Amino acid sequence: MKNLLLPAPSLFRVALLGLLAATAPAATTTAATKPTVSLSQQLDDYVKLYEQAGLFNGSVMVADQGRIVLQKGYGLADRATSTPNTPDTKFRIGSLTKQFTAALVLRLVEQGKLKLDGRVGDYLPDYPTAAGRALTLHQLLSHTTGLPEYLALPALAAISTTPQTPSQLVAIFANQPLEFAPGSQHHYSNSNYILLGAIIEKVTGKSYAQVFDTQIARPAGLRATAYAPTEPADARRAAGYTTTPNGLAPAPPIHLSVPFAAGAITSTVTDLYRWNEVLLGTNVLSDASQRLLFTPVKENYAYGWMVFKARIGAAPDTVLMQEHNGAVNGFASYLVRVPERRQCIVLLDNHSSRALADLRRGLLRLINHQPATPPSVAAAPPAAAAASTAAPVAIAAAVLNTYVGVYELNPAFRITVRQRDNHLFVQATGQSELATDAASAVLFTLRGLPAQVEFGKNEKGEVAQLYLLQGGQRQTAPRVE
Repeated sequence: MKNLLLPAPSLFRVALLGLLAATAPAATTTAATKPTVSLSQQLDDYVKLYEQAGLFNGSVMVADQGRIVLQKGYGLADRATSTPNTPDTKFRIGSLTKQFTAALVLRLVEQGKLKLDGRVGDYLPDYPTAAGRALTLHQLLSHTTGLPEYLALPALAAISTTPQTPSQLVAIFANQPLEFAPGSQHHYSNSNYILLGAIIEKVTGKSYAQVFDTQIARPAGLRATAYAPTEPADARRAAGYTTTPNGLAPAPPIHLSVPFAAGAITSTVTDLYRWNEVLLGTNVLSDASQRLLFTPVKENYAYGWMVFKARIGAAPDTVLMQEHNGAVNGFASYLVRVPERRQCIVLLDNHSSRALADLRRGLLRLINHQPATPPSVAAAPPAAAAASTAAPVAIAAAVLNTYVGVYELNPAFRITVRQRDNHLFVQATGQSELATDAASAVLFTLRGLPAQVEFGKNEKGEVAQLYLLQGGQRQTAPRVE
């Protein structure tokens, strides 16, 4: 299990700071924003800063007003053969898979094969628990079921590198109790989309790969996008790497039937931009289905997409943003859309980058004529660095309970803190829950992520705010619940 999850605690989750970019304060102007330099050159120069800092290795596609302004690969797709990344390099896209699974479900709804208010038991009558059989497809799509995260269950360790059927994957979590009343909360859990994949196969009588190809890939003209476990060998596929104390090394193995419908698709920046363009029309999904795809249900999560309004830089008006990101052993991904401005950013990385949220932030600012901050490679503050290597501290459950609540960094990004078995767990909007270790009575390190949370009290001695410490930054989130 430990080897499987390194360097991230979840295979297809999103990075903690992923939604902060669009609301960040105005940044220092860099040389890349000189008005005499073309936008394409500004963008290229900015990505190169990340590449040179060791924070990005992959392919990029940026479009503004429906026009591609950057389409390029950076670094190597395969270090053993010195093969460079290009716009046609194929990457594992992790949780970007979810938007395709959601689109598949909506296609089948249009065809009368599924219903959004249909229940799991309608399609999988042998599902072992009554509570599970009562879950609706709408709840699965929006992560409001209460299903536990199958990636965090002990059974996963034994099967992570071997082929799995959908039934075997569902069996990992099917008998587990729900974590809350369905529909009452949002909790990002890959189990929801594993179950959706199993239902798709059941009602069509075909494999997920076949259904994806006939219902989505071919109609959308996605010639380089496929469900990876059944994809033929392709020299264009990038190898995945992870950072170690001795430099980059091949990422821990995983059989891609394990992420299945939650995270097993491979694609290119070229195809993902084409997918963005397809979603501006109705060739694949009707207007009604697209409204469902992009309508938030809880905590800005729609169906396989985060959807929210945000300001970009110093711009006075908010814009509607649609985005998602993902990670799977050795790979990280980001797809961002600003539909009203016909803007799109696709970032695919093959060295487990944790900087894609920051890179996406800078690129968004540049295409919206705002200054962009260069990448930060500064070390964590001394106190945080020391705390992250210290042995965990035992904290009384009564103290931990005072931290339980919801903290808001901005309207689009909340951090929920829970307590179980004398441990705190942290969950950011649209993301998987992360366990923590106590470095002190108020400071907690997130397992597997270079970040910490610290709690602060008001003049009455009540816990009133959370501080997020990540990437050398300290951001305050007031307690709202």
